[in-house]
Amino acid sequence: MERDARCTTSVWMSFPVPQLTPLVANDAADVCVIGAGITGLTTAYLLACSGKRVIVLDDGPIAGGVTARTTAHLTAALDDRYYDLERLHGADGARLAAQSHTEAVDMVEQIVFDERIECDFERVDGYLFAPPDGTDELERETEAAKRAGLAVRLVPKGPYASFNTGPCVLFPRQAQFHPLKYLTTLAQAIQERGGHIFCGTHVAEIDTKPRTRVMTDSGFEVNADAVVVATNTPVSNRVVMHTKQAAYRTYVVGMGVPRNSVPSVLAWDTLDPYHYIRVVCAPDGGRDILIVGGEDHKTGQAEDTEERFARLETWARKRFPMATDTAYRWSGQVMEPVDGLAFIGRNPMDADNVFIATGDSGNGLTHGTIAGILLRDLIVGRPNDWAALYDPSRKTLGAIKDFAQENANVVAQYTDWITGGEVVSPFDVRTGSGALMRKGLKKVAVYRDRAGSVHLFNARCPHLGCVVRWNDTEKTWDCPCHGSRFDALGSVVNGPANVGLTPIEDDDAPTQHPPRDGDAPRKRV
Repeated sequence: MERDARCTTSVWMSFPVPQLTPLVANDAADVCVIGAGITGLTTAYLLACSGKRVIVLDDGPIAGGVTARTTAHLTAALDDRYYDLERLHGADGARLAAQSHTEAVDMVEQIVFDERIECDFERVDGYLFAPPDGTDELERETEAAKRAGLAVRLVPKGPYASFNTGPCVLFPRQAQFHPLKYLTTLAQAIQERGGHIFCGTHVAEIDTKPRTRVMTDSGFEVNADAVVVATNTPVSNRVVMHTKQAAYRTYVVGMGVPRNSVPSVLAWDTLDPYHYIRVVCAPDGGRDILIVGGEDHKTGQAEDTEERFARLETWARKRFPMATDTAYRWSGQVMEPVDGLAFIGRNPMDADNVFIATGDSGNGLTHGTIAGILLRDLIVGRPNDWAALYDPSRKTLGAIKDFAQENANVVAQYTDWITGGEVVSPFDVRTGSGALMRKGLKKVAVYRDRAGSVHLFNARCPHLGCVVRWNDTEKTWDCPCHGSRFDALGSVVNGPANVGLTPIEDDDAPTQHPPRDGDAPRKRV
């Protein structure tokens, strides 16, 4: 069955992660962590180091979700400018944001040292640059970052010989690493401290009454004193958190360049859409891979995904003419909070012992590490100065306009229910592709596999009822409202949906291709 949603592959995915077994019996722990990415494993590790018995559950492999699709920047230079954080969270909030991200990078470095992790961790400088008319923004950011406590400075240009960035804000001593190498050893360290990690285990429900139980599809459950939902976007919170953040797809190309032809630094620009840059040694060691990302859009709300890859390649080749082939292409999911900072803490409108971490805002590796530190402290009862800043229940008055715009965008997506379909017949869909078809009052998601067989699903996203849309690059059904994603055969890939699309049994629809051209173009009806 074609259930692989990884139609694009990141540079990290060639590294083999251990294949851990599913949960096959009821179990109990002090803390049950749902999700084995950077957030879940960091939280589990720090709790295990604090003497807590920890169980981690994931429906895929270790780092099998968003963490495998990062570009692995570790930095206190945030996607949202510090002058904006000052406006939204005050001077103290901006200072705590800078402090927490700096300590997150330090924590990764400390764990690498303590556990002797060979993950290509390296301290590197970071550079924020702007178009020629953007110097004023760089000056504002320099001063705001300094007020937040960062040792930044404005420099005349970046370190690239192949193109002149113009003035840059220099963020010294940031870092980069290989995320799958890091998390593989971190998982081993958790197990060595008595923790258990069960993969291939889908969590169906969290029941907090009369006692806290994490129930799985297999029928087995984990009893725990506390639960941490570390699934990028919380599958345990149906509405509240999803009004405070929006899901975006971001795109990345990895292009071959000669060894050491591009300096090992991190870089970002202020364009819209923006770009971010780093290099990594290729898996075979014979060359470097230049990583360039950007071209973001709201999940499920763009059809020009191939053009976005092409624009990234064009942008990169103009500035790095030594680039050769495009060896890797991938996309990732970014949860963008309305006020620029992650939501980490107790889940609103839930029991006090259920915790969430979400809203990575393009800084998922540092936000995930911050979550590990903060959630450990909340669970063991240790004070933490960051708690109020990252509180999921917070209301940021300065973000009301953005809050209203994002939610108005969501409401607009529901009009898909009254529009026509993209095809008249399932056989108007190209093989290996998908499209929407209207059938009476319903919208049907039609997928034709590479053998020509037709698969029909209710196009209603099981989270909050939006109509999903086909993503031809990743071969997924994407929800334009809150970012849920499903593979071609309807299985859930990304939350907040926690179940797949509903199959439709259609006795009138043939399951094999009729004797005519199966690659007919889509029709708008």
